[in-house]
Amino acid sequence: MDIPALFTRSEPVFSFEFFLPKTPVGTDSFLDSVRRLKDLAPSFVSLTYGAGGSARDRTIDMVERMQREVGIETVCHLTGITHTRAEMFRNLERIEAAGIRNIMVLRGDQPQDWPGALPGDFPHAADLVRFIRQAGGFHMAVAGYPEGHPEARSRQEDLEHLVAKVQAGGEMVVTQLFFDNRHYFDFVASARGAGVTVPIVPGIMPVTGFAQLKRFTTLCGTTIPARMAADLERIQNDGEAVVRYGIEWATQQCRELLEGGAPGIHFYTLNRSRSAVEILGTLRKDRQNA
Repeated sequence: MDIPALFTRSEPVFSFEFFLPKTPVGTDSFLDSVRRLKDLAPSFVSLTYGAGGSARDRTIDMVERMQREVGIETVCHLTGITHTRAEMFRNLERIEAAGIRNIMVLRGDQPQDWPGALPGDFPHAADLVRFIRQAGGFHMAVAGYPEGHPEARSRQEDLEHLVAKVQAGGEMVVTQLFFDNRHYFDFVASARGAGVTVPIVPGIMPVTGFAQLKRFTTLCGTTIPARMAADLERIQNDGEAVVRYGIEWATQQCRELLEGGAPGIHFYTLNRSRSAVEILGTLRKDRQNA
């Protein structure tokens, strides 16, 4: 299936993102969780890329199993940093052999266990997009940052990077997580003003833990709305209450995004399906009752 073609339909595109289990021992339970989500008929799922050591090979192996054994359209993430052109060409050969035709292309972060690692042949995501486009045979998604990439010197510089990725061959944009929809709508307006016409899909992460949320937002430069922070501060020691709050906040976010013209929702599941399952179920009931 060509993922970009999904956006030519009238229905919103719903997708889930997973990360590679840390050890092979967790593989079977991970695949079981993906199977449970299959009942919701997502348009596709994606798997983040283990950039270092054996995780590179395990990522591609797992993507193949998700698509072949579970029977769900799977997008493989690829990061360029630390890779040579020869290594990336071998990756693409393996991905193609696995029957994968859709790739999420990212620059990637410097692996913490590779001190002093060079950026390889792909110092920017656009470099990797261009390389894959020349190889042919794949459709590509790229990342967008509604609040700006934490390494960008300005929002304008970050926007220029987005334009470069799309001009190089990116066919859709999936955003970093955010909790205030104004960031998404402002980002889309800026991107459209800069000539970006491809679908821009909001990435939503339902909150499941307050401490974890603070770690994530610090790393990716996402802000936590004051009301959300205050509410979670009060209930942070009640795990079930935090999960319920996360579901309710994200559900309202998704409703507003879809009503405002977003072409779909990409859920960051953190390999936990409960919140995404409930939210998507509610959104589909909304559409049935509309």
